[in-house]
Amino acid sequence: MFATDNLAEADRLMRICNACRYCEGLCALFPAMEKRRTFSNGDLNYLANLCHQCGACYYDCQYAPPHEFDVNVPVTMSKVRAESYAAYAWPRALAPIFEKNGLMIALTAALSVAAFLIGFMAWSDPGVMFSVQRGEGAFYAIMPHNTMAALFGAAFLYSIVALVMGFRAFWSDIGANGSRVEGQSIWQAIKDAGQLRYLDGGGIGCMNESEKPADRRKHFHHATFYGFLLCLAATSVATIYHYVFGWEAPYSWYSLPVLLGTVGGIGLVVGAIGLLKAKWKRAGEISNPSRFGMDTAFVAMLFLVGASGLILLFLRTTPAMGTLLAVHLGFVFAFFLTMPYGKFVHGLYRFGALVRHAMEERT
Repeated sequence: MFATDNLAEADRLMRICNACRYCEGLCALFPAMEKRRTFSNGDLNYLANLCHQCGACYYDCQYAPPHEFDVNVPVTMSKVRAESYAAYAWPRALAPIFEKNGLMIALTAALSVAAFLIGFMAWSDPGVMFSVQRGEGAFYAIMPHNTMAALFGAAFLYSIVALVMGFRAFWSDIGANGSRVEGQSIWQAIKDAGQLRYLDGGGIGCMNESEKPADRRKHFHHATFYGFLLCLAATSVATIYHYVFGWEAPYSWYSLPVLLGTVGGIGLVVGAIGLLKAKWKRAGEISNPSRFGMDTAFVAMLFLVGASGLILLFLRTTPAMGTLLAVHLGFVFAFFLTMPYGKFVHGLYRFGALVRHAMEERT
């Protein structure tokens, strides 16, 4: 009946929780669970992506280990959630590549691209590659803009297509196809996601290192998320500058792309370090060690993209600029490559689950 053993275990736990209902005020998972008496594969994947793994239900549960019922919702839902990333991946054949050695694959891809770019640009014109470049268009003396845009635009477009196809499969499997999606439900999901509403243990805070609640993990999530959005905004504004006004990078320190990118890069670096530290210190009873592959790869790549971008910004008028540009572009390319096959998709599926939950609450 169930596609995996973890889904079968999630079904067992949800039946116990549905009978108990002690944790119904902690997060969106339990009210959504209470609307069901039986659970399909899609229902369980929906519930797993509603779970923010705050850990509160484990420490509140009277049936948690060492009780014979062995109820551990955070770990079980983490395992189901991880399986859902592979289950909905497009094309499906690529998903297993990233399941166990995600960090090594991401780093290998990043460094390979960087090495190729360094070698190609050094071979084309070493005098330009390893010399000081200043002023408008300095980056494109190293690599032509059209080449850069074509290479990374294709990688980004592929990632977007793969993410859309994966989300389409997820949305269909959780039974949302054919349902009317109202603007109020989308707006509610945006607010819930933007505030990380359910990463608070029902209001007291997230449990990470122990049963003592704290908001640090939530703050680091916010720094990473909004840092990423600011970097995306910086790239978007720079695109407008280039194609609409004809202004070429690198831009001045006080320009909007640089200001947005600097603040966003700092957010990525600080948030990623905090999340990696929180993951390392997470209590063993609520931790799923099997997710350290792509989870760590995703956060590490965010850190490396942010850090390499900041270093490039501060050393862009030195002879190291060409090498730093190639390294930064390598990390960006690897990030695009791993986006549809790792932890990045959790934001997409979780947002879809929040929209579905808001729809159910309204009806």
